[in-house]
Amino acid sequence: MRRILLTIILALSCVVAQAQAPLQCPAQPQPASDADSLLTIAMCGDIMMGTTYPSVRLPQNDGADIFADVKQLFLDADLAAGNLEGVICEGGICTKNTSAANNYAFRMPESYVHLLKDAGFDYLNLANNHTNDFGTYGLERTRTLLEREGIRYSGLPDCESTVVEKDGVRYGICSFGHNSYTLKHTDTASVTRIVTELRPQCDILVVTFHGGAEGSKFSHLPNGPETYLGENRGNLRTFAHHCIDLGADIVFGHGPHVTRALECYNGHLIAYSLGNFCTTFGVNLSGVNGYAPVLVARITRDGQFVEGRIHSFIQTQGTGPKLDASDKVAQHMRSLSEADFRGQYGLGISDNGTLTRKTR
Repeated sequence: MRRILLTIILALSCVVAQAQAPLQCPAQPQPASDADSLLTIAMCGDIMMGTTYPSVRLPQNDGADIFADVKQLFLDADLAAGNLEGVICEGGICTKNTSAANNYAFRMPESYVHLLKDAGFDYLNLANNHTNDFGTYGLERTRTLLEREGIRYSGLPDCESTVVEKDGVRYGICSFGHNSYTLKHTDTASVTRIVTELRPQCDILVVTFHGGAEGSKFSHLPNGPETYLGENRGNLRTFAHHCIDLGADIVFGHGPHVTRALECYNGHLIAYSLGNFCTTFGVNLSGVNGYAPVLVARITRDGQFVEGRIHSFIQTQGTGPKLDASDKVAQHMRSLSEADFRGQYGLGISDNGTLTRKTR
């Protein structure tokens, strides 16, 4: 009986205390800040982690350190994308005569494919002039290995585009190159069809391309088409603007083996070349050829560019990209943008590579 009375008294005391306590509204969820609602896209240029053809030239520690300085930028991004410059396979027959001038073939070890996943890549472009270095075998083996790691790709007639879905956001990506076995950026009708078909399938649409003449003397972006080694390498200003006009949110390029200018066109970011990024052997890395930026863009959920940064890295042979504490890579890209667009490129680029959008 005593225990029952104590229980009743305790319950009544709680009721009285609650009645006397001031009323409190339930906690309301705080709205996300503008910064929290932005999406982060990290982009880079050519990736060739080491080659086993025609001789074996591989980085130390099975390549474990080649992305050490840069991987956090990709892991922190909502989408990370680059260009795979070569195939990943064992064996196969090379389709090129590498003893002839301007003929190079790149074959990465199959054991290296996990390095791309570990570094945070979600997508890799296959529309380039090294995708066919080991024919159908090399290409199919590369695709199988990328699929095993969950890395998407596109740029070929049977894989025109892909959609990466992360955290409820659908990123549509399509790629174009300048070779017969790739989807060509010079084929305006195909570009129009592919971009137009992809637009309703995604929230954010990214176009990437392999185009332009090669080498440091081609760092500047011409007005009009480019020809290199007798091949039409595209009118890249017209191509990039056309993609944005069709609904692309970001366009970025690679292929010249050097960096090129940036532009903000109708509120959308264009990078005309991000150069070599992780090309450990077999590629000239002297001077500006070794500049290896990571371009990080922050965009709204309807694809408008808000802010970003050119993160400066530099390569030396046998290593991956290493931090450029002086930010000279970013300053070089600013100089190219100023020169090629006569200052009218819609961006502010600070000494450390911070990008801000200018309104005219």
